Amino acid sequence: MTAADLGSVWAGRVAQQEWASLVGELDEYGHALTGPLLTAAECHALAGLYDQDGHFRSTVDMARHRFGAGEYRYFTHDLPEIVAELRAVLYPKLLPTARNWAARLGRPGTWPERLDEWIAQCHRAGQVKGSQILLRYGPGDWNALHRDLFGDMVFPLQVVIGLDAPGVDYTGGEFLMVEQRPRAQSRGAAMVLPQGHGLIFTTRDRPVRGARGWSAAPMRHGVSLVRSGQRHALGLVFHDA
Repeated sequence: MTAADLGSVWAGRVAQQEWASLVGELDEYGHALTGPLLTAAECHALAGLYDQDGHFRSTVDMARHRFGAGEYRYFTHDLPEIVAELRAVLYPKLLPTARNWAARLGRPGTWPERLDEWIAQCHRAGQVKGSQILLRYGPGDWNALHRDLFGDMVFPLQVVIGLDAPGVDYTGGEFLMVEQRPRAQSRGAAMVLPQGHGLIFTTRDRPVRGARGWSAAPMRHGVSLVRSGQRHALGLVFHDA
């Protein structure tokens, strides 16, 4: 699947998003919530893959690694069609912001136009493991603040899609972001992920304008305590591990 394959219903939903507004929110806050990308039925189908071992290369117990509590599973490179296409069609929409941010921070912004070309670069650099994840949280589970960095090859934006309905399927479990402001106290944000909507957010840091020009504000993300029910999410990362 490549960024040129724009014929599906999922690609149509991505194209119909208010991208000018989303880009403005990314520049202002470092995160932006899309409209619906998946239907409830598609969300349920994706969440249902969690117990099908053949789709995944590994499973991470967050408590064991002191990442929080709960589990997530890394997909193999043989991604379900819906996951592969969403990743491929979101990449070119995020690419202009990635390049603009790199220019502001004086960094190389040499990501190619096509996702498959960029992933090939990751593989040549030794980052060869699939990084797409399916997460599952139950009561008492949470995810510690972190950044999804797996090597030198980094795409500065990623997307998480909520697969369950907040307040119906689960309570708690807000998506958390903490930004370390230059020469200031950190700033936090908590977002409820509507079912089927995507949250675009920065992978590592983002440019913030100050009196001396642009500087990098590091940002970490996590999940607050799930109080009841079960929460699934799909994580789309645009570099391999």
